[in-house]
Amino acid sequence: MRRALMAVLGLAVVGAGAFWIATSPALTASGADEAPGGVPDLANGELMFYAGGCSSCHATEGQDDKLKLGGGHALETAFGTFHVPNISPHPRDGIGAWSEADFIRAMRHGVSPDGEHYYPAFPYTSYQRMTAQDLRDMFAFIRTLPPVEGKAPPHNLSFPFNIRRGLGLWKLAFLDGKEFRPDPSKSEAWNRGAYLVEGPGHCAECHSPRNALGAIIEEARFAGGRSPDGKGSVPNITPSPDGIGSWSKDEVVELLTSGFTPEFDSVGSTMAPVIGNTSKLPQADREAMAEYLLSLPPRPKATQ
Repeated sequence: MRRALMAVLGLAVVGAGAFWIATSPALTASGADEAPGGVPDLANGELMFYAGGCSSCHATEGQDDKLKLGGGHALETAFGTFHVPNISPHPRDGIGAWSEADFIRAMRHGVSPDGEHYYPAFPYTSYQRMTAQDLRDMFAFIRTLPPVEGKAPPHNLSFPFNIRRGLGLWKLAFLDGKEFRPDPSKSEAWNRGAYLVEGPGHCAECHSPRNALGAIIEEARFAGGRSPDGKGSVPNITPSPDGIGSWSKDEVVELLTSGFTPEFDSVGSTMAPVIGNTSKLPQADREAMAEYLLSLPPRPKATQ
């Protein structure tokens, strides 16, 4: 009996050690802290800021200036309540004390400057596709914005989702760490659209169903599903009969510009601020996004 107990204890210790190593933030962030040299391009940084929809989540609650990024928005989910953080350049309450490497590591690998995992409510599963150059430029633009005092409340999550260390296992399963690679068989415009939609635009994060662990179900990517907060649903944006299959490229561009659909309806809810961002992109970028979306595999609307 004593030998059996010792064997069980030994296995438990080995298992705990393996868990600790496998879930290390340093493991998932390996090689993620390399920042490009040169002077940041603030104009490109502003473009990436709007393509990334930063203000849609991070603008300070209760005020109209979308460039005051004090956070505070509460996102209710099946896992608990996430509170969006302050990403203004405030040196104490925001990201003003971060380095370029800190920002790139957070955006690509979901790891904080303090070495903790970020929850994937922060869509680094899409931001990981961005180039280091674009991330550096985005960070430089954010640093030109007004500092905002105040921190968001901590997340309020149920067990076991409140154990951050366990996110290391989630990342091993669902975060591949790959930057976007252009498809040489496609046009320059198509590749630009693919980059914007899959990377900074993170369109799939809302327009896809998720499994029990909160990861996108890849075979239904872009097919819509339940809203992340569980209230209502988001539409299918693949070119299928119950998606945007009957839309022309110009009609998709119009939606990204004005928010109007071909039926002369206008988008609302959480999509309205998204249109506020895409409307600020160059026309060529909206056209590229439309070209890519209309090339997606047609899929029936997800019912999850």
